[in-house]
Amino acid sequence: MSKHRVSRRQFLNYTLTGVGGFMAAGMLMPMLRFAVDPVLEAAAGENFVATKQKVDDLTNKPVRLDFSYKQKDAWYESEVTDTAWVYKNDEGKIVALSPVCKHLGCTVDWNTDKEHPNQFFCPCHFGRYTKDGMNVKGTPPLKPLDMYDFKVKDGILHLGSAVPHKEA
Repeated sequence: MSKHRVSRRQFLNYTLTGVGGFMAAGMLMPMLRFAVDPVLEAAAGENFVATKQKVDDLTNKPVRLDFSYKQKDAWYESEVTDTAWVYKNDEGKIVALSPVCKHLGCTVDWNTDKEHPNQFFCPCHFGRYTKDGMNVKGTPPLKPLDMYDFKVKDGILHLGSAVPHKEA
């Protein structure tokens, strides 16, 4: 046994320093984890969702295509259903448009306005888009519809995320 005696002041100093160190570590560790975690997480590749649409069945008339995918939000995983308007243009290239109006986010429909046939129409504020997704001047939307990235695999259309229209 040591003859060195610890005074009350030294004991209190050691105890409070140890407790303060544990508290500081408890606060710093989550911050450090928050900063480092995205670096350690594997890079997410391109996420394309397989749809039920066969590419050979597409025509020059836009068809509504509903597709579902799993979405992970922190620890909660849910199944999300999205929609796209898909058709082949005059050159035979696939066009996949988002149905979300760029005015206030309502859903557009194809060929539902009898006064303006063959256009996408937003019933909320009478917004109109041409077949290629460009907004009609003089109507509320100021931007064209977003377009979905897509790829074709084994004759089936796979949709990615919506991106701003290329001609905007």
